[in-house]
This record gives sequence, C-alpha cells and structure tokens, in this order.
Amino acid sequence: MPERRLAVIDVKPGSAMESQSGLQMQSPRIYGAYEEPSPRTGKTACVVMHPTSNFHGHYLITPLAKRGICCLGLNSRYVGNDTTLLMERVIQDLGAGVNFLRRQGYERVVLIGNSGGGALVSFYQAQAEKLTVTQAPDGTPVAIGPDDLPPADGIILSAAHLGRSRLLVEWIDPAVIDETDPIATDPDLDVFDPSNGPPFDPEWINRFRAAQRERRDRIEAWVWQRLRQLRKSGPARDMAFVIHRTQADPRLLDLSLDANDRPVGSIWGSAREVNYASNAMGRFTSLSAFLSQWASCSQADGPTNLARTSIPVLLFEHSADASTFPSTRGAWLAAAGSRARVHRLPGANHYLAGQPALIEETADVIAEWIARL
Repeated sequence: MPERRLAVIDVKPGSAMESQSGLQMQSPRIYGAYEEPSPRTGKTACVVMHPTSNFHGHYLITPLAKRGICCLGLNSRYVGNDTTLLMERVIQDLGAGVNFLRRQGYERVVLIGNSGGGALVSFYQAQAEKLTVTQAPDGTPVAIGPDDLPPADGIILSAAHLGRSRLLVEWIDPAVIDETDPIATDPDLDVFDPSNGPPFDPEWINRFRAAQRERRDRIEAWVWQRLRQLRKSGPARDMAFVIHRTQADPRLLDLSLDANDRPVGSIWGSAREVNYASNAMGRFTSLSAFLSQWASCSQADGPTNLARTSIPVLLFEHSADASTFPSTRGAWLAAAGSRARVHRLPGANHYLAGQPALIEETADVIAEWIARL
C-alpha cells in the first residue's frame, strides 16, 4: 500500500491581512497530500485542487496510486475560508503544486478539476498557455510570471461547476427584498412557496432568472461603489459583507428542469434549509474577493478559459448530480470541442459518496486516458 505523504510548498506572499496568521502572511506555504506508486514506473502525475476545499483526503489519491499514477491533493492558501480569496492568487498556488511534481521527476502533469476545481484548472491552463493577468478585478496587482504557471499536459473535469460567478447567478435567491434581512421575502418570487411550484411555469422561470441577474447586478454595483468610496477616503481598501440566501435554483426542486437522475434537494441537504443557513456558498465575502470569485467581471469563468486552452480534456458526467446538469456538460463540451472525451457515470452523485464502485471506475478511466496522452 502506498504511503500517504505531506507536501509542504512555499508560495509568493499575497496581500496584507490575506490570512489571520502572521506566519502565513510572512512566509506563506500551501500543503498537499500524495501517494507515490511503488514501484514508481510512470512519468505522469495528477494534481486535484479546489479553490477552498480541503483535498488532502480526496477519494482519487489512493485509487490512482494503485494504478501507478501519483495524485497530489493540493490545498490553496485559502483552505476552509474563501472570505478574502482571489482566484488570481489561487492559480499561483496551483502552479506551485505543478512545479513541485516536476521537481519530483514527473515529466507530465494532469490537472483534475473536481467540483469547484473545474473552473480553477481551466483558468490556470489558459494563463499558463498565454499569460494576460496582471491584477485582480479590483486592481490588486498580482505578480505572476511564466515560471509560476508551468503548462499542464491534460485536464480532467469531474462533476465540475462552470465557475463561481455562474453559480451565484444561478443559485442566488431573487426573493430577498432587504440585503440586511435574511427572512424578508417577495412571495411572488419565492421558489420555496408552494403556490409558485413545482412544477414551475416557464414564464415564472423567466421572471425568476431575470430577477436573479438583477439582484446579482445590484450587489455588484454596490460593491464597486463601496470600493471606490473606501479607496478614496482611506485607510481601508476592502471590507467584509454578507450575501444572504444563495441556494435557490429551481432545478433543485423541479426535476423536469435540466433533467438528469438527481434526487430533489441540494447536494448539502434540503435546499430551503441551505438557502437560509448561516454558512453557505458565497455567504461571507469581501468586496475584492466578490469581484474575483462571484461577480460578472470574474476572470475565472470555466468555459471561457477552457476554450483558450489547447490540451486534451476528459469530462466526467455524474448523472445523479444535484449541482451539475446536462447544460453544464454542454457548456464544457462547447468550450473544449473535439479535444474532449466524455465518460458518463450513471447514478453518480456529486461527491461519489457511498459509491466505491464508481470511484474505481473513475480511476480506471483516468488511468486508461492518461496512458493514451
């Protein structure tokens, strides 16, 4: 059985107060967990990463090692807390992981974008092939050089979201009538009011989707206004705020919309309970982090960046996923074109939780695909 090892990787310092740890700000490091096959015969390694989730225990690390492929489960400097996260900084962290694997002697590196990691690896590879980013959307300089982003040799997308900016506009609750009050609701736009559905009338869905975009745009306009005020008056350059109710996608309740094999509800349980929870997607953020992750100006849109890459793509479709849908698959395929190979996992939930046979199938397909690179 391969031994699980810890990777300790130095990265470039970021912004002031990016972390509450003074040591992390002065000498920032990221950490990964990996297993090297024994004997080590292959020349290809994988890195699986998410902007903020802890992937040290990712379900693919051991199965891939058993198939002769080293897999590094890498954490960003923002692990467990995306309040101040800049996607432009996270791609630097991913690049440090790729460089680590190169230093271990691996000639080829494949990026695995699982869940929210899909847009991350697409953003990374697009910049690795043609570096254009010099700053975050709020104007924060990001010192990225070509050596920070060594190009990868393949991209694997597994239950991959299209990007945080797309998630927010699809999941945000447009029935919120007061940004300071998580309870106040417009009943005509309340997806959880049985009088509206399910099933949901197509005309109502159109109004709902338009209202979602309008709420996102109002928040975004306020963020820009507040940012200009702060930076004009000083000394603050950023501030934290709360976005209430961010789990209100009608597809979570009406299975006829963007139909697949999913059950009713969110991947985290009752959609209504998650929507009103004190901790949920995008709930706590700063002005700068909102613009980098959740706003329309985010530079980390998945399909946009994937279309700018040139390497092979393996796309796993989880047919019972309650957070990626047939339209998600379609958007990735439109971006990748003829470079993409699709493998459908019937009955697969988002996390492959309680589905060990599907984990083994995923690892088998990855190993076969890598052998053909």
